[in-house]
Amino acid sequence: MRKLLLVLFIALAVTLFPFKVIMVTDIGGLGDKSFNDGTWAGIVKAAEELGIEKEVIQSYEQADYIPNLSKAAEKADVVFAVGFMMTDALFKVAKQYPDTYFVGIDIVPPEGQELPNVLTFTFKEQETAFLVGYVAAAMTKTNIVGFVGGIPIPPVERFRYGYEAGVKTYSILHKKPVKILKGYTNDFEDPKKGKDLAMSQFAQGADIVFHASGACGNGVIEAAKEKFSALAGTSDLDKLIDYYAEHGKGFFAIGVDADQDYMAPGAVLCSAMKRVDMASYYAVKWAYEGTFEGGHKVLGLKEDGVGISPMKYTKGIVPNRVIAELVYLEKLIKEGKFVIPDTQEKLDAFEVPKVEFPF
Repeated sequence: MRKLLLVLFIALAVTLFPFKVIMVTDIGGLGDKSFNDGTWAGIVKAAEELGIEKEVIQSYEQADYIPNLSKAAEKADVVFAVGFMMTDALFKVAKQYPDTYFVGIDIVPPEGQELPNVLTFTFKEQETAFLVGYVAAAMTKTNIVGFVGGIPIPPVERFRYGYEAGVKTYSILHKKPVKILKGYTNDFEDPKKGKDLAMSQFAQGADIVFHASGACGNGVIEAAKEKFSALAGTSDLDKLIDYYAEHGKGFFAIGVDADQDYMAPGAVLCSAMKRVDMASYYAVKWAYEGTFEGGHKVLGLKEDGVGISPMKYTKGIVPNRVIAELVYLEKLIKEGKFVIPDTQEKLDAFEVPKVEFPF
């Protein structure tokens, strides 16, 4: 009888006090098709599997971060802070709510401020960016490629370092000099800024532009689609790859964070993926299962935390040798035999090592 009463009590407690997760976005918000959407996707997956509640609180300006995180902490068991720019707000609020779990995406704990209720994730963006940079250098017909960054915060800069290293590596190994055009929108929200900057780089001769600019990148992808469609004389995206196969030229964007290839099939060459969805999914599970541990986790190729998209629409136009080289280089990176620069100083000092492909 007592056992039955205990079961009933636990069931009633779960009903009255359901486990809840709240994600506080940065100013980019949901719909960025990038790391806010990716983080939310992992939360949704975990919530559906575990039968728990989920909610999003949108931040419209940086002044919203502390009140939004505080509001979330009042109601939730787990609170997500998404984005490097929320670092200070996250640790200020987490100290005030020691019984609430906090998860930071793209956040490094400030020195001396590690807290047992805060788990943060950062990623080796340079490793996935290296792969797309290598592909860009292999595929450019003009020998000019572009990079559009958002605000030059550490994650964005790590994308740039890796991209430049990937382009340089292909250029040296294959004796193909490739120039890189670089620019920043200084924004993560306005697609028009991304489109304008990408169009400028296309006008300067680039035929491939990689973006690491949040929702601004939607404009970069739109620019590539417009340029490629105009060149091919068709707005039918399905025919763009046919045009490239026949004429050997086109215009491409490279996506970021999530697999953005679908956003303009044929006009997005590939995407540098950051598995924020995996990080958020496991963080929710650990909190729910009682195995949550505060700290900082760095995820790279070895941990399957980053990677290149499957190139569902474009793999057929990438030479098989380039694909094979990419797989081999990825193996070397995972084994620690090929280290991709993650700072400007290391990029400046980066020398392409001797690589002997086994084929």
